[in-house]
Amino acid sequence: MFYAIIAEDKPGTHDARMAARPDHLSRLVALKDQGKLFVAGPHPAIDSEDPGSAGFTGSLVIAEFDSLAQAQDWANTDPYVAAGVYAKVTVKPYKKVLP
Repeated sequence: MFYAIIAEDKPGTHDARMAARPDHLSRLVALKDQGKLFVAGPHPAIDSEDPGSAGFTGSLVIAEFDSLAQAQDWANTDPYVAAGVYAKVTVKPYKKVLP
């Protein structure tokens, strides 16, 4: 089943986010290589593809896991969590309807 991992950044953590980004992306690439990643990306703080110094307000990952517990465990070990970037992470089942 798919699960949505919706994370909100703490204010002022842009530098920590950028420092942890390579490890964060590495985990996403691993999910992609396993055929389990539906979509992933950050939420820009402003209405722009490249928000520059405005940074980001959080992230969204939708991926396939065997259970909610497994998705939660994966989210809890994200490098952004370890780096103190995320203020809140919500994990919930996701049902793809369209397209």
